[in-house]
Amino acid sequence: MNLKIAVLASGGGTNLQALIDAWKANQLHGSEIALVISDRAEAGALKRAAAAEIQTLLLDPQNVPDREAYDRVLLQELNRFDIGLVCLAGYLRILTPVVIQSYRLKIMNMHPALLPAFGGQGMYGHRVHEAVLASGAKYSGCTVHFVDEGTDTGPIILQKVVPVLDQDTPETLAERVLIEEHRLYPRAVELFCEGRLQVKGKRVHILERA
Repeated sequence: MNLKIAVLASGGGTNLQALIDAWKANQLHGSEIALVISDRAEAGALKRAAAAEIQTLLLDPQNVPDREAYDRVLLQELNRFDIGLVCLAGYLRILTPVVIQSYRLKIMNMHPALLPAFGGQGMYGHRVHEAVLASGAKYSGCTVHFVDEGTDTGPIILQKVVPVLDQDTPETLAERVLIEEHRLYPRAVELFCEGRLQVKGKRVHILERA
């Protein structure tokens, strides 16, 4: 079956680009990135999608009264395109149960730290790296996880550890973590497309190839 993937992004879209590159290199096992949705007209992700000849949609939050109404529109579009997997790539809106319950264990997110540490409300972008450095942690990294009703609380799919160096700034740490994000996210999507992710409670088991 040709799984259709939608990517939701609010910013420059470098993780989107990593997914596009994996798709173009035939790493997603016949699946396709069929749709890129953004809540911001200026998002670089929309330009990356257009360059890759992927259908784009701008869903402006100002056109709807609240988050649930927005997500009902979002859900309609996901259904219209017959989307089977949703990937959040720098998407700054928190999904409501309207979407999460319809796409249970079919929504992935990339977080720039080793969850469950340095996650939760308000922990995104450089705030995460600033918090890691302030804590004195010796290691950080990135996490791909399934999305549930909490913030950064869903089952963890893959993680990659990155050492925190004595001379690190939030910017230098972010750069090194981002390199690993671009490797990890396509791998997680590849495993999903292969049907090799089995979730039991909070733990994700990676099955051997059949």
